[in-house]
Amino acid sequence: MKFGTKAIHAGVEPDPSTGAIMTPIYQTSTYVQKSPGDHLGYEYSRTHNPTRTALQNSLAALENGKHGICFSSGLGAIDAVIKLFNPGDEIISTNDLYGGTYRLFTKVFEKYGIKFHFVPMADPKSVEEKINENTRMIWAETPTNPMINIVDLKAISAVSKKHNLIFGVDNTFASPYLQNPLDLGADLVMHSVTKYLGGHSDVVMGALIVNDDELAKQLVFIQNACGATPGPQDCFLVLRGIKTLHLRMERHSQNGKTIAAYLKNHPKVANVYWPGFEDHPNHEVAKRQMRDYGGMISFTLIGNKMEDAVKVMESFKLFALAESLGGVESLCGHPATMTHASIPKEEREKVGLVDSLIRLSVGIEDAEDLKNDLANALSKI
Repeated sequence: MKFGTKAIHAGVEPDPSTGAIMTPIYQTSTYVQKSPGDHLGYEYSRTHNPTRTALQNSLAALENGKHGICFSSGLGAIDAVIKLFNPGDEIISTNDLYGGTYRLFTKVFEKYGIKFHFVPMADPKSVEEKINENTRMIWAETPTNPMINIVDLKAISAVSKKHNLIFGVDNTFASPYLQNPLDLGADLVMHSVTKYLGGHSDVVMGALIVNDDELAKQLVFIQNACGATPGPQDCFLVLRGIKTLHLRMERHSQNGKTIAAYLKNHPKVANVYWPGFEDHPNHEVAKRQMRDYGGMISFTLIGNKMEDAVKVMESFKLFALAESLGGVESLCGHPATMTHASIPKEEREKVGLVDSLIRLSVGIEDAEDLKNDLANALSKI
């Protein structure tokens, strides 16, 4: 099946008891057994739930994987991945990544003896230089949050395979519509399902998709043993959101192109970060491994004053100032004080995350209205 058909049909079947075309919300905590151990595949809803099973199958199909495993948040999914490792193990991560991931790595798991290295992963050589006998995993985001850097997944996959490492990719900014890391050599794909997969800013969830049976078995064990699982209502909402993923991503990408071009030509804008520009450092990689360039854009202001950034964001009428991204509505955020505030200022500025940086999640509204909203907000400084 092509992607749009998979989004609507893959992993889901009409309800066998009624013929309902939509997967029911199995709002139950437990399941009746005929005899101890004699059941219909479901015992307790932390372990398995039919609504969650349908969603996990759908997500696996979208990423061309075998196993989908859902969690109560994206960080819950990443937490499960790091629990695969032991004290003394080391993980190499990109130096530009979601602040919540950085916080989880450095404030939680470093206390338990796992060491993390943060490197500019756009250059695969920087990864190989950090590998030693304790290295167990490479963790990448692409596009990265919030600097929209692009990581060459095939190149990093070659490094990981050479050294027998797990290669995990946070694919949240791209969604399965724009990019499929498993096809490019990754062992594991993570999504904050909250974002483009849900698509309507009404659910919080995370997911992992893998091909390897043993890796899936370990992660399913952690999912059940640690209990960070989503409820059936949330799974239903994501199943509904997925059915329009391809249509939404087409519009997000179209609008993203329009808004990125507008910002690049604006006299009050210093830098615009969007992988569709030919002068983006890894544009050719993005062109090769992504179907389109998406609706995530970051930009800085001339003069780099935080008060100017705050004034712009306070002046928006359509771009809502809010955490998160990937919804049908356009959002703006200030990474330095919001999503990435947990990263020390000196570390943020090393990757270009300065005080005037504004991150946009371009929605699916009319692009002309979004341009007018930007024009009005930027006129206030």
